[in-house]
Amino acid sequence: MPTIFSGVMGGKIPGTFVWRDGRGVAFMSSNPMAHGHTLVVPIAEVDHWGDGEPDLVAHLFSVTRIIGVAQKRAFGCERVGVILAGYEVPHAHIHVIPTNDMRELSFANAAATIDRESLEKAAEAIRIELRRDGHVGVI
Repeated sequence: MPTIFSGVMGGKIPGTFVWRDGRGVAFMSSNPMAHGHTLVVPIAEVDHWGDGEPDLVAHLFSVTRIIGVAQKRAFGCERVGVILAGYEVPHAHIHVIPTNDMRELSFANAAATIDRESLEKAAEAIRIELRRDGHVGVI
């Protein structure tokens, strides 16, 4: 079943991407908990991460690690948190969130709106670090 993420990946809904490969994408959250909050999403319309093929899930976690390392350098944060919730959109996705405090890992902190310029600045900071590491999935 197509989801909002399918629309983002298909270009019908605006998205600010930092990564795309044959199996997944990473784009900036439109309701970020923190500056640089990124979503790693499979291209396949899998409802829950546990329903994905093991090699797909492993690939998504590999991309999550790559994005998190780039975020840590780009934003100078203390840690990068990862959340798998699966309630808000029925399409598997991993939240990758730069943090300096455990309290930042709460959906209560999610911004209701964010301007495109701020999303693009955060995305470009991540892209710079991804390119610095020689990753080929960078958009």
